[in-house]
Amino acid sequence: MKKIGSILLIMLILIFSYIAYDYISYRTKNAVSDAAFIKTDTLLTLSFKVDGKVADMFKKEGDRVKKGELLALIEDKDYRVALERVEKEIESLKKKKEALELKIERTKRELDISEKLAKNKIEYIHTKIEAYNLKISADRQNLNKLQKDEKRYKNLFEQKLISQNDYEKIKTKLDSLKDLIEAQKKELNSLYVELESAKKEAKLVAVQKRLLLELQKDKESLKNKIEALKKRAKELNNKIQYCKLYSPVDAVVAKKFINISSVIESGYPVYSVVNPKDLHVEVLLSEKKLKGVKEGNSVKIKVDAYPNKEFKGVVQKILPASAATFSLVPRDIASGEFTKLDQRFTIRIKILNPTEDLRVGMGATVAISRQ
Repeated sequence: MKKIGSILLIMLILIFSYIAYDYISYRTKNAVSDAAFIKTDTLLTLSFKVDGKVADMFKKEGDRVKKGELLALIEDKDYRVALERVEKEIESLKKKKEALELKIERTKRELDISEKLAKNKIEYIHTKIEAYNLKISADRQNLNKLQKDEKRYKNLFEQKLISQNDYEKIKTKLDSLKDLIEAQKKELNSLYVELESAKKEAKLVAVQKRLLLELQKDKESLKNKIEALKKRAKELNNKIQYCKLYSPVDAVVAKKFINISSVIESGYPVYSVVNPKDLHVEVLLSEKKLKGVKEGNSVKIKVDAYPNKEFKGVVQKILPASAATFSLVPRDIASGEFTKLDQRFTIRIKILNPTEDLRVGMGATVAISRQ
C-alpha cells in the first residue's frame, strides 16, 4: 500500500509540474488578458435632422436593414404647406419682376428716343441761331452802308441834284432793311425761347432717366427677394427630405428608442444600428505584458459565450496612450503622495474568422503571441 501511495504521489507531482510548466510556458510565449470585448466601428445612432411628430416606423429591434432603406417618417405637412406658400410668393414676385422689366425696357426705349430728339432739336436750333446771327450781322453791315447812302442822297436831293424818286428809293430800301433786321431779331429771340424749351425737355429726360435707375433698383430688390425665397424653398425641400430617415449602412437594428406618434426634436435618437460583419476585439493589456507584443502578431480569441470555440485574430494597432490618460479626473500627485498603479493600454485585434454568433459587447479572453 505504501508503494502504491508513493507512486500516486509521484504521479501527482509530475502532473502538477507539467501543468505548472505548461501554464508558465504559455504565459511566457503569449500575453494573456481577459479584459477584452467585442466591438465595432459601425455602431451608429440614427436621428432626424428636423423636429416633428413621428408618423411611421418600419423596423423593430433585431431586424436587418440595407443601406439606403427607409426606416422611419416624420409628418411633413407643415413643411409642405410652408413650401407651397413660398413657391406662390416666388411666382408672384416673378410676375412683378417681369412686368417691371417690360416697363423698364419700354421706358428706356422711349427715353432714348426723346433724348435723341431733344439733342437733335437743340443742335438744329443752335444751327438756326448761328445762321440768323450771321445774317443779321451781314444785314447790319448793309444797313450801315445804306444809312451812309441815305445821308448822301438826302444832301443831293436837298441840293436838287437828284430827283425825289431816287431819294425815296434808297430810303425805302433802308426802311425795308431795318424792318427785316427787326423781324430777324424777333425770330432770333423766338429761337432762344425755343432753345430753352428744348433744354428743359432734355433736362426732363435726364430726370426721367434717374427715375429709371430707381426702377432698376426696384428690379434688383425683387431679384434679391426671389433669391432669398428660393433659398428658403430649398431649405424647406431639404427639411421635407429630412423627414425620411434612411439607413446609411447594411446593418441590424440594435435598439429602437421611440415609438410612432412620439414628438421629438432634431438629433434625438431614433434607432441604433450595427454592422454585424464589422467586428473587432479591443483588449486592455497591462503594461507589464506589453513586451514582445507588436502589430501583426497572431492572436487566439475565446469568447465567454462560446468557451469551446476559438477564433483567430491579428494585432492591428497598439494605441499610443494608456486608458488612464483620458480619465475625466486626473490623479493629483502634487502633494507628494503617490501610489504607482499598473497602467493598461488598448490593443485593437482584427478577427480573421468572424461568425454571426458574435455580438457587440461580448466579453472575451485573448492570448497574443509574443515575438
